[in-house]
Amino acid sequence: MKIIGITGTLGAGKGTIVEYLVRHHGFQHFSVREFLSRIIKAEGLEVNRDTLVQVANELRANHSPSFIAEELYLEAKGSGNDCIIESIRTVGEVNALHEKGNFHLFAVDADQRLRYERIVLRASATDKIDFDTFVANEAREMNSTDPNKQNIAACMKLADFDFLNNGNLLELYKQVDEVLLQIEKPEDENLNSFVSEV
Repeated sequence: MKIIGITGTLGAGKGTIVEYLVRHHGFQHFSVREFLSRIIKAEGLEVNRDTLVQVANELRANHSPSFIAEELYLEAKGSGNDCIIESIRTVGEVNALHEKGNFHLFAVDADQRLRYERIVLRASATDKIDFDTFVANEAREMNSTDPNKQNIAACMKLADFDFLNNGNLLELYKQVDEVLLQIEKPEDENLNSFVSEV
């Protein structure tokens, strides 16, 4: 069983990697956005980037910086399947999940203008913004000294595997496949060393 978390810049391709892992590698998907959306809707608020950030920060402040990710990790572990948690946004989340073992963090990035073009094309409710707003949103979420707030830049530095998604889908999928082989290889090596010792 593998549990993978994913972090990265806005529009870099986190969802694309998640979709590939689910469709082609049988992973189960656990989404921070869906977790937060349920809470926001229950409170009668509109789901947008501002409310997502606000509720996430409140949960972290009231519980712990790693609260949301740890809740999803428990759900993932309980499923018994290979799982992907989307998306990790605070250092506390990264550290807490790494401490649990059997966890790998993916970080994905791409050129900023290309990422903006991608979010315009996907046209979700939170993506209907101009380029200046996109840049401002990203700047707000990339760095923070408050442990309860998003610090994507620091999370990306703590990633186990990095993906640059400036090319096409096949190039990205190839990167993912190569990393999955690396993740599985240590298990095989440990098994081989155990067999040889016996």
